[in-house]
Amino acid sequence: MSEIKQIVSMRLENTKREQVQALATRLYVRESDLYRFAVAYLISKLELIMDSTHVGSELLPLLLELREEINTHLNIKKHQLFKIVNSGHTPPDKFVAMADIELLLMPEHILKQHLLKLGERPKDSNDADEWLKRYLYEKYDLIGPDPLPDLI
Repeated sequence: MSEIKQIVSMRLENTKREQVQALATRLYVRESDLYRFAVAYLISKLELIMDSTHVGSELLPLLLELREEINTHLNIKKHQLFKIVNSGHTPPDKFVAMADIELLLMPEHILKQHLLKLGERPKDSNDADEWLKRYLYEKYDLIGPDPLPDLI
């Protein structure tokens, strides 16, 4: 299937561009191939978000996985993320509270404080991401490909 291709322009920091060039050299591919790969990989990774039938708590595992990247690179605000997660037709049993959306966007040190205020205590790890994952999986009754230990 032959699709018409478009030229896309983007701004990158010099260090990022140099890293892409070095990686392309190391992989023996053109720099443009690496950019196309990165876009295809990103689209496949975010496929669940593109599917409007997946809403609410169904998106939490993906958002937990990408939490750092969302906070670092996308600068998404809590109201934006709320609209992404709880789009207009989210059933009540899958609705994610704004307070939990805010947790996804918090830096680690603030996240730990908020989880403590919610009565959450670290079980095996003091890692904020694992702690948040455990809290959200328990609260929204999520089951992942690798079930969390000690949930019951």
